[in-house]
Amino acid sequence: MSSFIIEGGRKLSGEIYPQGAKNEALEVICAVLLTDERVVIRNVPDILDVNNQIQLLRDMQVKIERLSDNAYAFQADAIDLCYLESDEFMRRMASLRGSVMMIGPLLARFGKSMLSQVGGDKIGRRRLDTHIIGLQKLGAVFTYNPERQSYDIEASRLKGAYMLLDEASVTGTANILMASVMAEGVTTIYNAACEPYIQQLSAMLNRMGARISGVGSNLLTIEGVRSLKGTEHTILPDMIEVGSFIGMAAMTGSDILIKNTGYDQLGIIPDSFRRIGIRLEQSGDDIHIPSQDSYEIESFMDGSIMTIADATWPGLTPDLLSVFLVVATQAKGSVLIHQKMFESRLFFVDKLIDMGAQIILCDPHRATVIGLDNRLKLRASRMVSPDIRAGIALLIAAMSAEGISQIDNIEQIDRGYQQIDKRLNSLGANISRL
Repeated sequence: MSSFIIEGGRKLSGEIYPQGAKNEALEVICAVLLTDERVVIRNVPDILDVNNQIQLLRDMQVKIERLSDNAYAFQADAIDLCYLESDEFMRRMASLRGSVMMIGPLLARFGKSMLSQVGGDKIGRRRLDTHIIGLQKLGAVFTYNPERQSYDIEASRLKGAYMLLDEASVTGTANILMASVMAEGVTTIYNAACEPYIQQLSAMLNRMGARISGVGSNLLTIEGVRSLKGTEHTILPDMIEVGSFIGMAAMTGSDILIKNTGYDQLGIIPDSFRRIGIRLEQSGDDIHIPSQDSYEIESFMDGSIMTIADATWPGLTPDLLSVFLVVATQAKGSVLIHQKMFESRLFFVDKLIDMGAQIILCDPHRATVIGLDNRLKLRASRMVSPDIRAGIALLIAAMSAEGISQIDNIEQIDRGYQQIDKRLNSLGANISRL
């Protein structure tokens, strides 16, 4: 297990570029399984989850060529279907949550796949019902294997269907979308996720020859085609990393310029930071965060306490609530953080309380933060990162604290943030990796 040693209290300055979007990368990399032609994907982030996904494709005999530091060419013209039944494949699939999105492409093209209990962040129950029910509506048959605790999935021929998703799951929508592009007839997905990740995946599939309409809305219509061709695709900047840098700059009183942010795809994120008093200036596709000695949380018009809550797109992404929570600890005023989607994502606040933050954990989904307005700095501490997003929040806290902090289990942070220690050290941070 690796650790970060962080010297707190250092101000950052300079320019930083966000990596490619992790969540989009996991989707579009799975989409290469839909064709036997060459697919080139650029702006691929060099992070553990994505690298593990690429290696899993390589083990399935997908031909992979690394064209540059962040660009790959894929060609899935000789898939080893027998490997899908191996214990090694099941073990690898179980360790990587993004692997569940291979099911749709494999069913569409080969009529078979497997499903094990998939991994990912320990942030509460993350059911797969949306994936399973949607694929069943298209004609997939799931057979449970009690000895391996997995499902054998078969579909001699997927057929289009109407479906109303029980939740606007991003990965569920992506999986069903990739299965339906080669299904016979028309598929209608209502209550579909419409995040930029899904819009990007849809644009890529349409360039490959799919017929998807309604992109950007929660009602997708897909006319099935017999086959797809190769294409080239560029992944958007990671909105979660952009938000993390905004919060980090504010909490450390730093002046930084975030370059090439994909500003038009950030949705409500910039205005949500403005609601907690953070100044940010847009210049084209860049965001400048000027140094602030303090920032004040707004109140609602009737004077009641501000609430920051996650919601399906175009609402605020749940992946940034941990950042909003930690940044609020040094704001002036109070805010209620309402994490609706995952019941364990706020449990890391006990580590912030140990550092001196004033936080009341109301229940598994809500926490009230009473800002210290920089009157009392957080204390250095030793912590363990429980998941990707809590990990970056703890790193932000440690960078603003007085003294030397240590964060263990930083493999969780590495799953979602590319060489974050080196990139922040280039701005003036002092982070050592053990």
